[in-house]
Amino acid sequence: PPGSAVILRHYEVPDRADLARRTAALCRRRGVRLLIAGDWRLAAAVGADGVHLPEAMAWRGRPAWGGTQPRRPGFLVTAAAHSPAALWRAARAGADAALLSPVFATASHPDADAIGVARFAAWCRGAPLPVYALGGVGPGTARRLAGTGAAGVAGLGALAGDA
Repeated sequence: PPGSAVILRHYEVPDRADLARRTAALCRRRGVRLLIAGDWRLAAAVGADGVHLPEAMAWRGRPAWGGTQPRRPGFLVTAAAHSPAALWRAARAGADAALLSPVFATASHPDADAIGVARFAAWCRGAPLPVYALGGVGPGTARRLAGTGAAGVAGLGALAGDA
């Protein structure tokens, strides 16, 4: 819906730049923000609204929007996190928010241990930045996140097939 965001990952696509340009145009038409995962240069080139850092990039501790360049006003930085320590690293890297996962069992990472609602809530309360729930989040499980402190929800499989 308008006001939401899409994260373009697709690292292995042969012409990721072309996909990013086409996705940026679609997002603009629909009033949706676009974040490019792991590549601030590509984000800037296609006029994306920001970047999404894989957890390993946040470990590096340097700004994700171009190193020594000032951050463009309104440029959004999010980061993947899988632990409380990763939430703190994301904040130190300059992220505006983190996607904490997997909150519930998920088909995209079947062997990953789910955080669960109680731990998710505790980690949100101790986080230095807004936290979005990711992993197994859908219409049924999202209701279970009420009162946890989540800034919102993110999804992959729950959105599949919707256009």
